[in-house]
Amino acid sequence: MKKALKIILPLLIGAGILYYYLSGFTPAQLNAIFQNIQKADYKWLLVSLFLGLLSHIIRAYRWNYLLETLDYHPKRLNLIFTVGLSYLLNLVVPRAGEVGRAASLAKYEPDIQFEKAFGTIVAERMADMVFLLLFILLALFLQFDLIYGLLAPKLPKTPFWLITEIGVFMLFSGLFFKWLKKSTHPVVLKIKNFFTGLFLGIRSILKMPYKWWFIVQTIIIWLLYVAMFWVVLLAFPETKHLGINGVIVSFIAGSIAMVISNGGFGVYPVFVAEALLLYGISKETGTAFGLLMWTAQTLLVIFFGLLSMVSLPLINVKQ
Repeated sequence: MKKALKIILPLLIGAGILYYYLSGFTPAQLNAIFQNIQKADYKWLLVSLFLGLLSHIIRAYRWNYLLETLDYHPKRLNLIFTVGLSYLLNLVVPRAGEVGRAASLAKYEPDIQFEKAFGTIVAERMADMVFLLLFILLALFLQFDLIYGLLAPKLPKTPFWLITEIGVFMLFSGLFFKWLKKSTHPVVLKIKNFFTGLFLGIRSILKMPYKWWFIVQTIIIWLLYVAMFWVVLLAFPETKHLGINGVIVSFIAGSIAMVISNGGFGVYPVFVAEALLLYGISKETGTAFGLLMWTAQTLLVIFFGLLSMVSLPLINVKQ
């Protein structure tokens, strides 16, 4: 029941948010949204899909640098297809893809331990989080007055409650890890072994002989993310001339939506449309763009994920 709720509840919330958002449109506005989608220049959508697929493949190659640090040398196709499978799993259950990717690689590459593979995935996700934060800082730098003006009325007058919560969390975390370190219970020992594997995987990012290639490929991946977003803006007459400030801010809004729900389901079009509204783009066009962008990338994830699911057993017949 709990597993079903983890899958269904986020989807229901996302669908509810999108329904509530669209319910505020008049029939004429809804018709304008679908007209915008129909009239979009779909050649740019195909370019976006290609860039998205390319970013997935580069992610697999980047992951290999971390694994080689642990003296693992998996097949490149196994890396690519386990990445494809992870995106599909994340679409169903948030963060399940990371576990599924490590488990799949450990299954088809018997010499690779799950915990260490999972640790390398955590390491690369940490790198991605750093780049997301850098983009957020860039947006704050480019549009500080605009963003602060929007957030200021919603910020608490005093941060006391937040400081208190952080302090309590740190206290209990310290007590828990102190107990964990001293305990010899079999279950606790398994937990220790698990976290040891995680630590080795995360540390691998600092020990990589090709760390600069890892950084370069991370930059390329995020530039591809921005590019695949930007080229779809070119598909609509109202957004094709949007400046870099609007592109970065709306891209970040979409990225945050992807993090907080199953692949941005229901939330992505709303976040992006509201961000584009700040730059004079109508809600109808912004929503049309968000729906088209999210639908195209979701279909890519489903196609690539299903292809990966079928291909992995075929290229590893001996296992």
